[in-house]
Amino acid sequence: MTADLVLVEGFEWDKGNIKKNWETHGVTFLECEEVFFNQPLIVQGDEVHSQEEIRYYVLGQTDRERRLFIVFTIRNKKIRVISARDMNRKEKIIYDQEIKKDTKI
Repeated sequence: MTADLVLVEGFEWDKGNIKKNWETHGVTFLECEEVFFNQPLIVQGDEVHSQEEIRYYVLGQTDRERRLFIVFTIRNKKIRVISARDMNRKEKIIYDQEIKKDTKI
């Protein structure tokens, strides 16, 4: 299960999630948006947490190369960020492996 981001037309923000991500993890909504425009971008389905709607997670980096883990859903062709935080050690390893693959091309 992967998200088809080609069909996305923008972002939809919930004020509560903006506040929560900033207060809990120090991540701004602008940083979240930057991640979706930078490469490499690793997107996977989050089947465990997809009870009421399909959720995805993404590993990516901001314009300043801050590496983030973001959980999101797509509603009405818009990305709706549920949570965002810095990648943990394991996620950074996965991301680094993806970068190495991309540079071998």
